[in-house]
Amino acid sequence: MTPEATSEAGPTVGTVGTAGTGGAQRVTRQRRAVSAALDDLDDFVSTQELHRLLHDRGESVSLATTYRILQSMADDGLVDVLRSGDNEAVYRRCAVEHHHHHLLCRNCGRAVEIEAPAVEQWAARIAAEHGFTDTAHTVEIHGLCPECSASARRS
Repeated sequence: MTPEATSEAGPTVGTVGTAGTGGAQRVTRQRRAVSAALDDLDDFVSTQELHRLLHDRGESVSLATTYRILQSMADDGLVDVLRSGDNEAVYRRCAVEHHHHHLLCRNCGRAVEIEAPAVEQWAARIAAEHGFTDTAHTVEIHGLCPECSASARRS
């Protein structure tokens, strides 16, 4: 085992209930560092970008551990996960804790959380028409945010 791997298995500071599994996750120094970094970000971030941010902050968290923590947080519903234009997973702690969607700027990465009751009704109706149950969906609207649109017009 590497030193990094053993530090992830270090003393438990506490536990956090998990939405996805009903179990509890160990709250390690690395998990707290990842969580704090996500709290400071407004937009979605890749695992590599988050790892770089953690390193810049002086946190000792391996890239593999960062991947594991983000996946665990996603499984537990603590972060939203989207696929970027190049199909890379990106993560964000969202302000709302219920089902929602995003407007995403394809230039700067800005994300805006949106409520979409018409989409929810449409998805439920389409699923019911086809006999589907226990359905889920994701809607991501990609475009240019107002700042990037203005910048593109000036160019």
